[in-house]
Amino acid sequence: MQHLVDTYDLTDQQIQDLLRDAKNFKCQKPTQLLKDKLLITLFFEHSTRTRSSFEVAAKRLGAAVVHLDPSRSSTKKGETLEDTFANLCAMEPDGIIIRHADNETPKQLADMALGTVINAGAGNYAHPTQALLDLFTMMEHFEGNVEGKTVAIVGDIISSRVASSGIRLFKRMGINVVLVAPQPFMPQSDLPQHEKLEEVMDKVDVIMSLRAQLERHTTPIFDDYEAYAQHYCITKERMQKRDILLLHPGPVMRNIDISDEMLKDPRCKVLEQVKNGVYIRMAVLKLLLLDAR
Repeated sequence: MQHLVDTYDLTDQQIQDLLRDAKNFKCQKPTQLLKDKLLITLFFEHSTRTRSSFEVAAKRLGAAVVHLDPSRSSTKKGETLEDTFANLCAMEPDGIIIRHADNETPKQLADMALGTVINAGAGNYAHPTQALLDLFTMMEHFEGNVEGKTVAIVGDIISSRVASSGIRLFKRMGINVVLVAPQPFMPQSDLPQHEKLEEVMDKVDVIMSLRAQLERHTTPIFDDYEAYAQHYCITKERMQKRDILLLHPGPVMRNIDISDEMLKDPRCKVLEQVKNGVYIRMAVLKLLLLDAR
């Protein structure tokens, strides 16, 4: 039984296989590889892209999907999450896709060894399928060669599981990572850190903008989102004619994270990331439910 709690769970060869399968799925409609497979989605936090992307991916491969709403589950009656998970596994699904606010929850459930666990985002630490789809999007853009490229991650990095997962995977793939944010948004890291976007614009191949999560910070850093945007919004004026790939995991706060104008710019691949997310998650499901068994 193999799980996907973090990208560390994958070998280098498995990552290459995932990228290959995702590319093949994107080029050609797949057969019903997961016919007769059953997946349960268990999202303790709201999700639009990730949950629907997993469900579309599963159904395109022929699997059935059952969604359990935790707000209406027995966890609200005092049942522990471990007992809820054990009861779900007793129904013999082929995998459980979980999102949770706690960093350790997916690993704790995987360690119970009752069923395959797929982490759809946990706390501020891990979102492995997002990291994989971002890597896939970069691989497509750079025609398969990302080694030595430089990515600037911009925004509320300390609160972002997307940034945390991305940093680990990108470094593993030979990508240089720099961080751009006000100091309170910075994690402890030995990576290059900058407070001003202007300091990196001529040095990077990719900008990954993140959602400004001012609500997660107890001490105000900016008076409002407009004040934040003056320093960190990715605009046409900042990008100019530079050949920089622009990414964002969504949801995009328009004219705060990225300007309306840049969202329409061909260098911005936000919707392509969403599309690629389906193909990467199809590849992940194939790996965990077929290839790794």
